[in-house]
Amino acid sequence: MTDTGIGIAAEDLPKAMTPFVQVDQSMARRYEGMGLGLSISKRLVEAHGGRLRIDSAPGQGTTVTVALPPGRVMAGG
Repeated sequence: MTDTGIGIAAEDLPKAMTPFVQVDQSMARRYEGMGLGLSISKRLVEAHGGRLRIDSAPGQGTTVTVALPPGRVMAGG
């Protein structure tokens, strides 16, 4: 999945992967959310023996790549 959103700085990726934590925790933040999407996605992928990789840069967006073992992928889906 790729987006053209605000992106995430490399040093902020660990924070972005922590449940209920947002990179911007200020009271005046511009983007809403609970801080769960990436952490849930990562845990779900890892529960199936896969890997989740995030490539991101501020102002350029984010690409999330999921790699699952062949036995966890349904044919024709």
